[in-house]
Formats: sequence, structure tokens, C-alpha cells
Amino acid sequence: MLGTYYTFPELLIWIPFITGLIAIFIKNGKSVKMFALLSSIATLVVSVISLCYTNVGAHPEFFYYNNVSYVWMPYIGSSFSVGLDGMGFLLTFLTAFSYPLIFAATYKSDYKNPNAFFALMLLTQAGIMGVFVATDALLFYFFWELALIPIYFLCSRWGGEKRIAATFKFFVYTFLGSLLMLVGIIFVYVHTAPVTPDAAHSFSINAFYNATLSSGQQDWLFWLFFIAFAVKIPIFPFHTWQPDVYEQSNYPSVMVLSGLMVKMGAFGIIRWILPIFPAAVVKYQHLVMVLCIIGLIYASCIALYQNDLKRFVAWSSIAHLGLMSAAIFAANNLSLQGVMLEMLNHGINILALWIVVDIIEKKTGVRKISELSGLAGKSPALAIFLVIIAFANIALPLSNSFVSEFLMLNGLFDFNIWFGVFGTLGIVLSAFYMLNMVQKTFFGKANMLAEQAQKMSAGQGLVLFVLVIAILFLGIYPEPVIHLTQSTVTDILSRTSFK
Repeated sequence: MLGTYYTFPELLIWIPFITGLIAIFIKNGKSVKMFALLSSIATLVVSVISLCYTNVGAHPEFFYYNNVSYVWMPYIGSSFSVGLDGMGFLLTFLTAFSYPLIFAATYKSDYKNPNAFFALMLLTQAGIMGVFVATDALLFYFFWELALIPIYFLCSRWGGEKRIAATFKFFVYTFLGSLLMLVGIIFVYVHTAPVTPDAAHSFSINAFYNATLSSGQQDWLFWLFFIAFAVKIPIFPFHTWQPDVYEQSNYPSVMVLSGLMVKMGAFGIIRWILPIFPAAVVKYQHLVMVLCIIGLIYASCIALYQNDLKRFVAWSSIAHLGLMSAAIFAANNLSLQGVMLEMLNHGINILALWIVVDIIEKKTGVRKISELSGLAGKSPALAIFLVIIAFANIALPLSNSFVSEFLMLNGLFDFNIWFGVFGTLGIVLSAFYMLNMVQKTFFGKANMLAEQAQKMSAGQGLVLFVLVIAILFLGIYPEPVIHLTQSTVTDILSRTSFK
């Protein structure tokens, strides 16, 4: 059956997509909440099983379990082609792993029109999965937009008082970037060779990799794709939408945005920009890396002075993603391998941090750092969880980010010593702002809000326990992830004109 009638990437898309459509018709709030949780668990089970079928070299038949192509629009050379490689396995697992934890951690939250809320959440998951598995450029664009549309409605309908203005800015940024990418996709398409006799050109990823583009054409096409991906990550100066959206959005949506959707941008650069426009990457990589480092230092400095916990997490995320983006454009084996591992680690760490912030706001009614003090006395377990998460965010040895950031910094130093120095400075700053936040909110003399705060629920504690175990496991034994993604790194570097 497997490989003949269905494949893993298909299941990872269709389970959340179909259950998302079904969820629309489940009017009972408790029922649709449980239905969405069970759907996400089913997707996670498929993702975990798929990880047992990654060794295609030793078992060639596994290729057919992880890749499939259906006739879609043959006369323009586009097919419904999806596949999993090392990076795809990693990011689909992160998506599948995150969703049940998001639903479980926020299970007691109530939403107006819950059927619409959970339907949009599941459709967003389907779109994200599609981005990570698409091996056809037009299909990739289709899923890119599919992920954008439901998350826009999630943020604009369920959120703070200023959510409409914030999400409209997010939509404009992202949609304009998407349109630029569509122009680029069409131009590259007309410079591809056909792979079928029915079409003059092809949207397949291999056809795009082999497109005949001059260095001049690569120069401007690079920016069309880069802007779309830079907005999604976001990279300085395309970041201005993020703090406002994170502040105004509901917690499940912002967890998806910061833990998963930002990876779509990093994934897009690695999957599409590096192999298709290698000459332009060599020409502009210093400029882009300077922007990334500016974003890293700038966001770190602003995070030091943030008083709102949501905005604090938003700026700290921008800083970490700046380092990750710089490492991508260093484009050597160490930096790319570090980025692959960090995409998983950042997703775990930022999700855990958002859950802690959600618990704090729900238990105290505030999220201003200046109004919080001494929470550790009332909730010591939550304090322990936050300290471990904070250590992971500053890449303390034995935490998950230590290995990935060590690899990224080594790659930056190999590329240029000054990029490595400023990357290290960003990590030092992260220690200042992260430990400062922990000290002010959880330690010191307990105020009235801390005394009245309730303990976190058993479900929230279990979710944080799972995330902390993941942090420690990946810090002690990251080898499975490195082994899984090494083939993707090797393949990407073999298609480029730099090493």
C-alpha cells in the first residue's frame, strides 16, 4: 500500500487539510477542540513513522514512500509533486511535533467561533507542510499562499485591540513579497527545458535547478525571491511587522508564526535561492550577511529594554533568526549544518518560551516585566522550566542550541572573522536580555500579583516537560539530526559555485 496508493508527504498534507475542512462543521467548542488535537496527533504519528524510512541509500524502495508526482497541469509543465529529503523530514517533524503541544498547552483557552478557529489552524498546518514537501515551483507557491491566508484570519479575528492594523501590515508585507516571488518563478520557468513532451517548459524543481540564467538575470531574480523569504523570516529591514503582530495575536497563532512559519523563509533560501542563483549569492552574500548581523545586534539591543513579554520574545526571535540567516549565506558545510539543527532547536525553544509567557499572562493578568516579581516562590516548577529554556536560548553547553550555534559560528568564522565576532556578540547580548527577564519576573521579592497567581495546570506542565526533555536530548545527542540533514547540505553545496 505505502508507496503505491499513498506516501508520507501526501498524508502530512491531507490529514490536516481534510480534518481542517471537517472542523468547520463541528459547532461544539469542546468537540472541535478535541478533534483538532486528535488530528494533530495523527499527523505526528505519520511524521514519526516516516523517520523510520529515511535511509534511501540502503533501501532504494524508500524513495517511493517519500516521493510522488501526479499529473496536475501538464500543458504548462506543472505537476502535484511532493517529496521528503533530510531537511523536509526535519521541518515536517517540527511542524507535526509542535501542533499537539500548542493545542494541549492552550486547551483551556476559549475562542469565539471555535470551529472556524481550529479549522484555520489545521489549514495553516497543511499549508506549512506543503511548503516543506513541494518539489514543483508552482505547487510551492500555492502552498506558500495557503499558509498565509488562514494565519491572516487567525491573527486578525482573534487577538488584541490593535490586531487589525498589525495583521494588515503583515499581510501587505507578505503578499507583496509573494507577488515578487511569483514574477521570479514565472521568469525562471520560461528559461527551463521541458521534462515532458506536452509542455514547452517545466515548474519541476530539477528544471529550475538547471534553468539557463545569465549572471545578470540571476542578479535581479535573486532579490525577487530573497525579499519574499526575508519578510517571512524576517531579516532586517523587513522585520517591522513582526513585533506588532506577535503582540496583538492570540497565543496559538503566534506560536505557529514564530515556531514554524519563520522556517518557511529559511527553508526557501536554502531550497530555492542557493541552488538556482549561485552567482548572485556570491555577489550579494556580504551585503545580505551585513543586514543579518545588523538585525541580530539591533534586535538584541531592543530586547534589553522591552517591558512587554510578547514584544520581548518577538525581538529575541528576530535576533536569533538574524544569526541563522547570516549562517545560511556563509554557505559552507559547517554553517548550513548548524542552520539545519538550529531550525529544529529554535522551533522548540521559542514554542516553550511562548507557553511560559501564556501561562504568566493567564495566571497574573499582566505581561509587563516591570509589574512582575517573585513568581518563582509561587510556581517553582515553572521557574525551573523557564531557567532551562533561557539557558537553551543563550546556547549554554548541554542545551540544544549549543551545538547548532557552535556550528553556525564556526561557519561564520570560516567565512569571515568579523561576521563570527559579531555573531558571538549577539549570543553574549542574548545572555544579558534573557537572564535579565528571568531575574525580574521570577526572582526577587514577590509582589501582590505573584502572591495571587495560580499554579500552572498539569497539562501545561506536561507540555513544558516534553519540550525541556527535547532541549536536553538534542543538547546531549544531536547526532541523529546532523546525520539526517547531511545529505541535504551536501546536495545544496554540490549545486552551487561556492563551498
